[in-house]
Amino acid sequence: MDTIELQRIAGLEDGNWWFRERRAVLTGELLRFSAPGAAVDVGAGAGAAARLLAEHGWHATAIDLDPDAVAVARAHGVEAYVGDARYLQLPGEGFDLALALDVLEFIEDDGRAAAELARVLRPGGTALVSAAADMALWSARDVADGRVRRYGRRALVELLEGAGLLVERVWSRGVLVRPVPRLLRHRMTRRDDLAPLPPAVNGALRLSAAVERRLPVRSWPGTWLFARARRPG
Repeated sequence: MDTIELQRIAGLEDGNWWFRERRAVLTGELLRFSAPGAAVDVGAGAGAAARLLAEHGWHATAIDLDPDAVAVARAHGVEAYVGDARYLQLPGEGFDLALALDVLEFIEDDGRAAAELARVLRPGGTALVSAAADMALWSARDVADGRVRRYGRRALVELLEGAGLLVERVWSRGVLVRPVPRLLRHRMTRRDDLAPLPPAVNGALRLSAAVERRLPVRSWPGTWLFARARRPG
């Protein structure tokens, strides 16, 4: 994907309901820290999460496999580098926070990528992961997107624990919109995903996300999973 297309997508993300929701989750998690520190965003794309980290006082490093994505992130002022999530060219124990947001489901050897997250964390550091949930939602659309899998709660916990992390919490998002992928995803193409949602649809999805935050449904099946884990020490 070229730089112009990535810039267009980065602009769309600012208003897209899911990326806004993901930013809200990350913002809430940052409030748990007494002070900002050093963070790495693995699979950072155009650097939206890294920019949010910087806005909250963190020293953020973005890593992505796509040189064009790295170029877009740098154009937005992000310290970004080309790198493979399985072989991070980063020092061990160098970060207080490691992000892998919607990344691990695209990697065949997700165990190695999870181990790299653990390696670069300082003892006591936090990993925050999000991933597409539930193979019951698997469709041709996932194949077109390049996913290798969707995760159940147990599988995600086992992945992170296998990397040596202590899982503190796993929760669902997209519970209220779970029926939507089942109804629509087989009829969508990749180009549909790169187009802006109609304002009414995007607004309705944003409203559902806002309502969901106030409901006790985080243990219910959703369309995404979030996990927070800690490196022992």
